[in-house]
Amino acid sequence: MSEIHRTLLFTDEQVGMRLDKALAEQWSDLSRSKLKQWIEQGQLLLNGEPVAGRYKIRTGDACELNSIHVERGPWQAEDMPLNLVYQDEHIIIIDKPANLVVHPAAGNWSGTLVNGLLHHFPELSALPRAGIVHRLDKDTTGLMVVARQVSAHFALVNALQAREIKRRYLAFVAQRPTAAQFMVEEPIGRHPKNRLKMAVVPGGKPARTWFRLQQQFERAALLEAKLDTGRTHQIRVHLAHLGLPIYGDPLYGQNRDQVQIAFGRQALHAFQLSLLHPHTRQSMRFEAPLPTDFKAMIESYRLAQN
Repeated sequence: MSEIHRTLLFTDEQVGMRLDKALAEQWSDLSRSKLKQWIEQGQLLLNGEPVAGRYKIRTGDACELNSIHVERGPWQAEDMPLNLVYQDEHIIIIDKPANLVVHPAAGNWSGTLVNGLLHHFPELSALPRAGIVHRLDKDTTGLMVVARQVSAHFALVNALQAREIKRRYLAFVAQRPTAAQFMVEEPIGRHPKNRLKMAVVPGGKPARTWFRLQQQFERAALLEAKLDTGRTHQIRVHLAHLGLPIYGDPLYGQNRDQVQIAFGRQALHAFQLSLLHPHTRQSMRFEAPLPTDFKAMIESYRLAQN
């Protein structure tokens, strides 16, 4: 059981949206059913007063949530190795390997990052989503921050929403870009025909990604990507939209050759994470080296070009 205290000042982009939908978007770490329950119970106040979920947001609106949250907790602790980059009493920084699902869900109730975290840090069972602040896809590698206290979780989630947590990725793409630096600002939503995929679609959620060329090969390139927003599969979708699919991407890649298929996953790595410590407010930056398979794949391209 843990107390949840959150405040949120809505932006101009959210004016006109239903309150319940805007909250589900901004506080994506909380379930929609719980948000609905808290609204109905009057534990969520808008401008200091109880409000209905269907309320349409107006300019200057602010909400406050004060609730006791009970984790449903079917998640089991499992002894598994974790690559801990940093830890203190407030936060944990993890370098996630490939082939590791973050959250338990249907089909993956065990063997996930959360199961491993609960073994090493049992106190996380009292936090929303076991302290997870943001996620990485199963086969995306690299840095994640996890909160160890409710106050730290609250501060980090708010910092993520305010774009104060900076994340940089390395992506190896199966084509050469036409510019050394470029930005993609295209809305992302569910694919109209394939519900497993996201896509650039009219009416999708705003999404912006910055790219910079790091290395270029005859028919491939290593790009650095910086997120301004955090949509599902954002980097993968934006690059595929440009005709620059990530090497080995099983969902968004096109005409993958046998080498890419053998690589077995998308070549995407969260190599840098910058944030203000939620307690000390100290500026912190962490970096994670490329995984061995990623480095070997780049080296094979380099040797083939020479």
